[in-house]
Amino acid sequence: MIFTSPHPNVTDPKQSVYQYVLGDISGFAEKTAIINSTNDERISYAELKTLVEKLAFGLQEKGLKKGDVIAIYSPNVPEYVMLFLAVAKLGAICTTANPLYTANELSKQLQDSNAKFLVTVPNFLEKAKEAANSSNIEEIFVIGSNDVETPFDNLLALEGKVVDPSLDYENDVCVLPYSSGTTGLPKGVMLTHKNLVINMCQTRGMSSFNSIDHDDTVLGVLPFFHIYGMVVIMLYTLSRGATLLVMPKFDMENFLSSVTKYKVTKAPLVPPIILGLAKHPLVDSFDLSSLKLIMSGAAPLAESTAKEAADRVGCQIAQGYGMTEASPVTHLMPTNLGAHKVGSLGLPIPNTEVIIVDPETGNRLGKNQNGEIWIRGPQIMKGYLNRSDATAESIDEEGWYHTGDIGYADEEGFFYAVDRMKELIKYKGMQVAPAELEALLLTHQSVVDAAVIPVQDEEAGELPKGFIVLRDGRVESAESIMQFVAERVAPHKKIRIVEFVNQIPKSASGKILRRLLIEQERSKA
Repeated sequence: MIFTSPHPNVTDPKQSVYQYVLGDISGFAEKTAIINSTNDERISYAELKTLVEKLAFGLQEKGLKKGDVIAIYSPNVPEYVMLFLAVAKLGAICTTANPLYTANELSKQLQDSNAKFLVTVPNFLEKAKEAANSSNIEEIFVIGSNDVETPFDNLLALEGKVVDPSLDYENDVCVLPYSSGTTGLPKGVMLTHKNLVINMCQTRGMSSFNSIDHDDTVLGVLPFFHIYGMVVIMLYTLSRGATLLVMPKFDMENFLSSVTKYKVTKAPLVPPIILGLAKHPLVDSFDLSSLKLIMSGAAPLAESTAKEAADRVGCQIAQGYGMTEASPVTHLMPTNLGAHKVGSLGLPIPNTEVIIVDPETGNRLGKNQNGEIWIRGPQIMKGYLNRSDATAESIDEEGWYHTGDIGYADEEGFFYAVDRMKELIKYKGMQVAPAELEALLLTHQSVVDAAVIPVQDEEAGELPKGFIVLRDGRVESAESIMQFVAERVAPHKKIRIVEFVNQIPKSASGKILRRLLIEQERSKA
């Protein structure tokens, strides 16, 4: 059976991302659009629109044109928002990189996306320059003081009017985030203007979900490079005329004090932070009474944790479900039900169809039957950049996106996730691809074979664990292996547990049987 939303479908406005977010601000031009938590700077909607238009002209004068790619390698800062919207206005493409990436990891994304320009901050400049040297980057722009590369502010100094591109709303790519999909190495996810805009409309059309409204102050601490921070927080907040509080990184005390100081009303978070709200002793020292709703996404949230945090903070917590390939939202939990079904992912949003499929037979299943979740809707990506093979593996001929997640729908159509077919590890809501870590481990002089799997952890959700086969005669400690990996990857990808084994279980074709290792690990637990 096909599951659909209880709410009517929404109308496609057929607007670009820039037009949808900042096209008409006449009703709230003087209202604060952005607050910079680091210095209390406030930018009104009128000022933001002026800055975006100046920046678009500056970039156009530098030679950025429709279809070109510009990479952003930065923590959350107000300039991130301006840049994203300016690039969208020009019909160019942003590729957003994890600010914790090593130079090598960044270089791979710059090469794969064929980025023309790179924007970063002074603290990341050395890594940015190293990565740019092995790519086609023509110029680096630096937000904040800098004596070597082009200052970001130079792009705002020119006066002129942008020559608007002729946009193909349905097909022109707006952003190129990187995701491992259901398996393998990170791939560029081509999300069009339509994908992003219709997903914001779908979220707004989920009227049973108390989403962001114009009176809200929304916490922007989740990274904007990630699809959750990018669309659900950054773009959707501004499209609703609400106020976005921009925070460059998460720190429990700063997070709590900012909620108190700025009277944050909506806080889109991830399970590890919500666990902190349930357990951390600092929480009792702050007044969090302004919070009306905490939204949870990017990874499953335990029902017990949700209830404990909600009771302690005194506000509702509701989950959502989605993925980069779906721009990202596909399900939202109605907030008009109180604490009812708090462990559910929610219901499908408007214009979205969902089926549960038996992964062995391919047959469609009914209610209360576990199977792979398949999704179809206008928010599903155009495809993976230069990877028609991977696109065909994940989106079938009927347009169903195969999520790789195992779940079920109950009698009332509420969805629950129970497992993953996909091999990705979710560490604090961030993707870790086992294949990437395994390839890295095999470059170690003492390692002859390796496999990486997720291990359950209350705080992080999942931890990467490495199974290591050493070469004959070699001796290594778990610490030395973990240090080898840590020096070469972003912090969220670090292997946290190592077990030395005699062999890695594999199929006849040589594929690592990670599922067997996962089952063995669970039986130990």
